[in-house]
Amino acid sequence: MSQGANPVIQKRRLRSELRQIREDAGMFQKDVADALEWSVSKLIRIETGAVGISKTDLIALLQHYGVTDRKRVDELIEVSRSSRQNAWWDKYREHHPPQFLTFLGFEASAKVLRQFQVLTLPGLLQTREYARAMIEISPTTPEQTSMGVDLRLERQRLLQVTDDPPKLFFIVDEAVLRRQVGGPEVMRAQLERLKELNHRPNISIQVARFGIGAYIGMRGAFTVFEFPYEDEDYAVLLEYSHRDELVPNDPEQAAEFVEIFYELESVSSPKSDTDRIIDDVLATFPSDEPAPAHM
Repeated sequence: MSQGANPVIQKRRLRSELRQIREDAGMFQKDVADALEWSVSKLIRIETGAVGISKTDLIALLQHYGVTDRKRVDELIEVSRSSRQNAWWDKYREHHPPQFLTFLGFEASAKVLRQFQVLTLPGLLQTREYARAMIEISPTTPEQTSMGVDLRLERQRLLQVTDDPPKLFFIVDEAVLRRQVGGPEVMRAQLERLKELNHRPNISIQVARFGIGAYIGMRGAFTVFEFPYEDEDYAVLLEYSHRDELVPNDPEQAAEFVEIFYELESVSSPKSDTDRIIDDVLATFPSDEPAPAHM
């Protein structure tokens, strides 16, 4: 899916445009809501992208703001229409809560993704067998396991984008590389896959080594999504042991986690060292060669 057709991008573009038009007109949210006989919360939710906006409401809003240029009105109507289109992750709506679907949309739409993981490899980097081993930790039916693995691999279509691909920055704790999820063979294939991905120009994988001691990443895993339409348009996913929290519209918190990621980058081994680190880990795995026969 192109970024231009992506409903997540179009929704964030629309909310930004509408907020900017109101501010340029020198109007306050309460005054606009009163004039249109809306609740203030309705306008706030439209401007934050929490809800969509109908064509009728959009035209009324633009008229109130004094936007009369037909081309401009039609452009925003098209953006609004595109923001309501289905995306590939919608087929999972029946099986996952809305927050998870929003996460899928953010991941598929970011122009820059920064992710730190302290316990497991990022889903975007997992092989099929590693993903299966992780999903089977929880009590699942064979059908649920298969669906979970398929979804995790479908998310990786992001890695196949060749036209202006997103920039993907990953940092993982060294323990993630050394934990033999699924056994030595599964983990050996997984680590070789990491080396392959790390050679791509738009992907960086760094390792937070044991030797750095206590560090800020021990607070927990997180992902920062940066979107392409406006500067400093971020969302954050915070991962806790009992739940995840998606923060779609908090610029201050997003900026805090961007700074934390930069700090993690500075204390972690550089991308250029990752192959060597992985080879050192692989050297500790059992040998593939059969043991010599005893005389």
